[in-house]
Amino acid sequence: MSFFGKLKNKLFKSSSRLEEGLDAIVEDGGSADPDPRPDLPDPEPPTTPEPDAPDVTPPSDPTPDRVPETPPAPPQEAPQTSDPVPAPEETPPGPGPDVTPPADPTPTPPAQPAPPPQEIPAQPDPTPTAPPQEIPTQVPPQPSGGLFGRLMGRKPDAPVMRRTLDDDMLEQLEELLIAADMGVDTALRVTANMAEGRYGRKLSTAEIKALLAAEVTRIMETVAKPMPLYPTKPQVVLVVGVNGSGKTTTIGKLASQFRAAGKTVVIAAGDTFRAAAVEQLQVWGDRAGVPVLTAPEGSDPASLAFDAMTKAQADGADLLMIDTAGRLQNRADLMEELAKIVRVIRKKDPDAPHNTLLVLDATTGQNALRQVEEFQKLADVSGLVMTKLDGTAKGGVLVALADKFGLPIHAIGVGEQIDDLAPFDPEEFAAALTGLEA
Repeated sequence: MSFFGKLKNKLFKSSSRLEEGLDAIVEDGGSADPDPRPDLPDPEPPTTPEPDAPDVTPPSDPTPDRVPETPPAPPQEAPQTSDPVPAPEETPPGPGPDVTPPADPTPTPPAQPAPPPQEIPAQPDPTPTAPPQEIPTQVPPQPSGGLFGRLMGRKPDAPVMRRTLDDDMLEQLEELLIAADMGVDTALRVTANMAEGRYGRKLSTAEIKALLAAEVTRIMETVAKPMPLYPTKPQVVLVVGVNGSGKTTTIGKLASQFRAAGKTVVIAAGDTFRAAAVEQLQVWGDRAGVPVLTAPEGSDPASLAFDAMTKAQADGADLLMIDTAGRLQNRADLMEELAKIVRVIRKKDPDAPHNTLLVLDATTGQNALRQVEEFQKLADVSGLVMTKLDGTAKGGVLVALADKFGLPIHAIGVGEQIDDLAPFDPEEFAAALTGLEA
């Protein structure tokens, strides 16, 4: 299954909420308009005269049947065997031969076994060809317009619910987008752009979904960027985020992808406080085929980061990915510890870390905006990774993040499998979010 298929199947809470909300908005104050294509079944009736044409041709066919009547020449040869020469002269008149066969048996019984009269009934063989020509006359009943269309799977066009795009409808749309965690500012901007040039028009649910998907795609096209790679060795990637956001699993999935692309990767297990954090990262390292550098539980993560950089430089590794302990943005002491890691890394390389990825949990909703603000102050966040889109009805927060911060969104995750992390595609995300077919 493609990643879009996984995204659409798993991002069902957000898409179902939006889809159900849009249906309710259109039905509230909308009206059922007939399908604007009532003339579709009409093109079928012109096909009915076509089968009638073959009905006219059969009568013309009998003419070739009369042509074989000229070969009564063979019957002429048969009477020649009976020696009477004047008899064949009497047979040439077309209707005569039919009368002569019964006359022949009366004078001479041996004329009855003669094969020529038996060949005469063989002449009706061309006549049975006429009945197959009558079969086309049974075809005309097939083209029966709507019935034939229904047999071929066509369904009768049902009326489509439409509602006029007015102030009340726009207000309901804004409330729906805010409930999907797009945020107030983003929801107002999106609805205003949707209404531009369409105010006062009647729109169906499908049309609104298409407009919404197009607007979401427009906002997110500018932030859909893969993580950049640099010639510097090692390229240091610092991964940060709050507790339980999915940092460890994201590192394992990214390491697997980089290694598949031919890069040598080293992982540093910098989360030395959480129980079993090192073991979890080692499991992901084994899955990805990447070495994991560890330190005793409770040791200084900044010291581990320094040692890991030294090791990666000595080995000539392309990438060094450093895991960090989860920390809440409102814990000043833990956030200061993160700043210390950055300072120590820069002693080895003033440009490090070259990438700082902030891993966000989609289930946190609008709290993700606050996390980006705080982490950006201390760690200079360069890109975002959004996880757990498969378990939330708040997928719209990614649109709010793109609209407010403009930070690159490198990847999104929709599951726990190693291939459940993929580069961010704005069109696929917008289609999955709104429930629109790709």
